[in-house]
Amino acid sequence: MEDKEIIALYWERSERAIEETDIKYGKLCRSLSMGIVDDRRDSEEVINDSWLAVWNTLPPQWPKFFKAYVCRIVKNLSLKRFTHDHALKRKCMYEQSLEELNDCAGRGAAIDDAVMKEELVKAVNRFLGELSDNNRDIFLERYWFASSLEEIGERHGISKKTASMRLSRIREQLRKYLRKEGYDI
Repeated sequence: MEDKEIIALYWERSERAIEETDIKYGKLCRSLSMGIVDDRRDSEEVINDSWLAVWNTLPPQWPKFFKAYVCRIVKNLSLKRFTHDHALKRKCMYEQSLEELNDCAGRGAAIDDAVMKEELVKAVNRFLGELSDNNRDIFLERYWFASSLEEIGERHGISKKTASMRLSRIREQLRKYLRKEGYDI
């Protein structure tokens, strides 16, 4: 079913909208949530809360990019759960992927300021726009969807080691790009 049709079901207040959302994006959303909360029960609870959040926001909203809209809700609720349950002793995939990006975040830059954060986001988006489609997909899968190196390798037909090396090179490119843009990395 097309996204517009699913959104129309939400606007009609048909419970089938949730079923269709789960059919189309459930696997992706569960993978995203698991990468962050690292617990199947918590992940399922996040997914259920996410479907409720989508239900409660449609209408009045009519998102242009439904997949991104749903994933953002799942990610935000997963991050809330992760923050709440952060007492876990082992690192989840999300925490590991954030550590990888830590050197590119601009420790010396005063990014507490909302304007600086917005400018940094714009710079990263420009950088992503310059990457090849394949490298951009790999980067986003790791750092937005919190996919494991194994999952990335499987999706792109490369080994875990190759995925790791490619991500390392992309992070180095990002670091250089941000320095060129004036960020103190």
